[in-house]
Amino acid sequence: MRDPDKTTGSANPKIKDNWRERLSPEQFHVTREHGTERAFSHPYHQEKRAGMYRCVCCGTPLFSSDTKFDSGTGWPSFTDVADANTVTKHEDTTYGMRRVEVRCASCEAHLGHVFPDGPGDSGLRYCINGCALELDTGGTDGNTSG
Repeated sequence: MRDPDKTTGSANPKIKDNWRERLSPEQFHVTREHGTERAFSHPYHQEKRAGMYRCVCCGTPLFSSDTKFDSGTGWPSFTDVADANTVTKHEDTTYGMRRVEVRCASCEAHLGHVFPDGPGDSGLRYCINGCALELDTGGTDGNTSG
């Protein structure tokens, strides 16, 4: 899916209705209303195919399967983004917690959160809602280590 005008439409009911028409109810709730899918509910948390995970709203490449790993949390987890300019980070203090929210830089879709407890050189764990992603395998069916 592509967002023709790259706006979130949070204050514009017409654009918000456009998102509602183009996304499933769960995708809309997660990406446009900053919701969270249930842990272990999306198949991407166990996905092994090689490819690029893109924003379900606008198609921006966000995470390579090369950085995906099994964090045991029930959400797809990655150690790094595909490009530093594809996501933005925002302080999130909802639910009495202090977290760092991750959004798509192109359309501001809520993706999930990033935590400083990941493996590897980055030490980061991007914990991302599977329904905010779309896996582009480019015709490949190889496995990753994730």
